[in-house]
Amino acid sequence: MIETERLILRRWEERDRPVFHAYCTDPDVMEFLGPPQARAETDAAIDRQNRILDAHGHCFWAVERRGDGAFLGFCGLKPGAEDTPIEGEIEIGWRFGHAHWGRGYAREAAQASLDWGWANLDAPAIAAITTVGNARSWGLMERLGMVRVPEDDFDHPKAAEWLRAHVTYRIARPRG
Repeated sequence: MIETERLILRRWEERDRPVFHAYCTDPDVMEFLGPPQARAETDAAIDRQNRILDAHGHCFWAVERRGDGAFLGFCGLKPGAEDTPIEGEIEIGWRFGHAHWGRGYAREAAQASLDWGWANLDAPAIAAITTVGNARSWGLMERLGMVRVPEDDFDHPKAAEWLRAHVTYRIARPRG
C-alpha cells in the first residue's frame, strides 16, 4: 500500500468492481482506450492486476481517496505490455473516472508510483505508452519528467484499429 496526502494506492477489492465497470463504460474515459467494456472484461482486468501484484509486488493499483474511501481509478506499475517496445521493462499507467479528472489525482498517484518504483525496483527506467491522440495522458507523462522516445512509437497489436498508433515515453532512474 502506498499513501500520499490525499490518496491510497492498494490491492483491488470486491467493492471496486462496480465503480470500475462504470468507468470502463463511460465514453469519456474510454475515448482513447477502445470500446466500452463488458462486466466480465472489467472483472478480468481487476483479477489480472491482483495476479500481477501477487507475482511481482506491484501492479496498476486501485486508487482510493483518503478522505472518504471513494474509488477513483487506478495507477501504478506493471511489466511492460507484450509485443510492444516496452516489453521486459516496467510500465506506469493510469485510468481515472471522468468526475476525478483535473484535480491532480493522476499526477499525485503517478508520482507516488514512480517514487515507489525507484525505491523498490532496480529498473534503469520506467516507460509509458498511450495513443497518439491522448494529449491528456502524454501531457501528464511530460509533467512527470518523462521524455518521448519517437523511435519506439508503434502500432499496438491489441488496440482497436483506430487507436493502434501509440507513442512511447520513458523516465530514467534519478541519480543519487
